[in-house]
Amino acid sequence: MSENPPILIAGPTASGKSALALALAGRLGGVVINADSMQVYSELRILTARPTQEDEARAPHALYGFVPAREAYSTGRYLADAAAALREARAQGLRPIIVGGTGLYFKALLEGLSPVPPVDDAVRAYWRSEAERIGASALHGILSARDPEMAARLKSADTQRIVRALEVFESSGRSLSYWQSQPGVALIDSGAVVRLVIVPDRATLQARAGARFERMVAEGALAEAGRIAALQLDAALPAMRAIGVAPLIAAVRGEIALVDAIETAKTETRQYIKRQETWLKSNMIAWKDVSAQSTEKSVASAIAFIQS
Repeated sequence: MSENPPILIAGPTASGKSALALALAGRLGGVVINADSMQVYSELRILTARPTQEDEARAPHALYGFVPAREAYSTGRYLADAAAALREARAQGLRPIIVGGTGLYFKALLEGLSPVPPVDDAVRAYWRSEAERIGASALHGILSARDPEMAARLKSADTQRIVRALEVFESSGRSLSYWQSQPGVALIDSGAVVRLVIVPDRATLQARAGARFERMVAEGALAEAGRIAALQLDAALPAMRAIGVAPLIAAVRGEIALVDAIETAKTETRQYIKRQETWLKSNMIAWKDVSAQSTEKSVASAIAFIQS
């Protein structure tokens, strides 16, 4: 392992990942690099619990809040941006500390992405317009006729992935499942990296996540949702699926009471935590489990492991 290998920190939402990353950056001379698919969006600071301006003043941060919500940020773009951030870290002599809860980002960093060929712009525009015209279910029927293997993998309401499967099939003449089976090229050497994961007790974590969402509302999450609503974005865009966005927009519009929007968001958070935990247990068995009791204990556990 190299002298100062990158540090990866994964864990479910509200587990204390960002606090650990910030503390390690201060101790080790690092830059905190985002690996959360929602924290990339510029309009979503509060609702995604993005690092505060005070946090960003304590240590360098990269890949936070730099993508407009109107764009559909992809894992491929993330990998290219992460490569640039890693080069910049090396140039500045900073230790990369990559932190987030998006498992696919970590998988891409360590394994690379399948070599899916580029999609023709006209093909992409056509299938997106078809999705708006006939809806996800009808589009899934078209995919079933053309690419039954890929259709069987996707839910009939998953518009974004159905469109992606159709545009890849039409552009390349091959199923997306074929391209996904092809090996990628890792950005980070799995043998030259420190991998840490925080997985607190579920009941404790859910309670923390619920309390955090209430703080978000107190800190202006409703107003943030209102600003996003004013953009009149396509509901299928990734940013619009961030936890709490839809119910708070409904509250802004007077469609539901704020108290009901908060409870809906808390339910969404609990469900998301379960999905994250399942992914972590399946894909991060070999990662070092660090203490989730407090930031101080997490830092001590992480430092001891890093220096061992």
